[in-house]
Amino acid sequence: MAPITLCPATMAPEVAALIRHHVSMVAALVTERVRKVPAHVNRDDLTSAGMMALVLSARAFDPTRGVPFTLFAAFRIRGALLDELRAMDWASRSVRSRARDVESTRADLTAALDRSPASTDIADALGISTRELDSVYADLARGAVLSLQEFAADTLPAASGSRTECPESLILRREQMGYLHDAIAALPERLRFVVIAYFFEQRQMSDIAIGLSVTQSRVSQLCTEATKLIRDGMNSQLDPDALPPLAQTGRAANTRAAYYRALADRNTVAGRLAMSTPHGEMRPGAYIEHTDKPQRVKIA
Repeated sequence: MAPITLCPATMAPEVAALIRHHVSMVAALVTERVRKVPAHVNRDDLTSAGMMALVLSARAFDPTRGVPFTLFAAFRIRGALLDELRAMDWASRSVRSRARDVESTRADLTAALDRSPASTDIADALGISTRELDSVYADLARGAVLSLQEFAADTLPAASGSRTECPESLILRREQMGYLHDAIAALPERLRFVVIAYFFEQRQMSDIAIGLSVTQSRVSQLCTEATKLIRDGMNSQLDPDALPPLAQTGRAANTRAAYYRALADRNTVAGRLAMSTPHGEMRPGAYIEHTDKPQRVKIA
């Protein structure tokens, strides 16, 4: 790509005009991106990054190159939004890439074996050791902490919305919070226990492993499985186009489809909104109760 040079100061009026006329494009691109990311992502942060990219695009735009400004700016704005999301992400790009490989392999093996593959199956298919596979799961679990902890009781003040937030955005965010609550509540008992113990009670994976009589690496796998199921469950209600392809047959496909149905039937719009105050703060009665054993997990 040819280096981009800034326009001289004499072009300032034209630069200002380009910015004014394309502010709405930033809002549209941010909205497009927000639909594909977790609810905890701050829209204002993305908008700020997009506006900065628009300003830099206007200053660097050279009409003699024959590229329309809309295309030129949109490319840079989308890039800025991705950079901002990567900066927010606790997990590195390499971790995400390895995780996609693992999930793709898991999906292929599930279809081929008609059952949930064991860690050894996945590791053998990827040509890595089970220790390396456990490391991927552990990295993903750490990367998933942020979005779920925003829902936990002791971090709710930081997750509360601005009182100046527009009514439409506030209602949408409150409904997302309600769906998150329901998605956790609808999890299979074992996965629900792991989510509550790890994300809400801040318990060590080693302690959870002892309580479940499994290895720590298994707890890491359960944690990753639960967070992925929560994400897909919420998408099944809020953004079906973002769902991965669902196999038509097999136990895993039936289990996932049943989870989606349970989440859809669990509550009403009014019930989900009732979990938070008009200002977007979770009501104390909506918190997920603490527990010591899987069979005692309860959702308020």
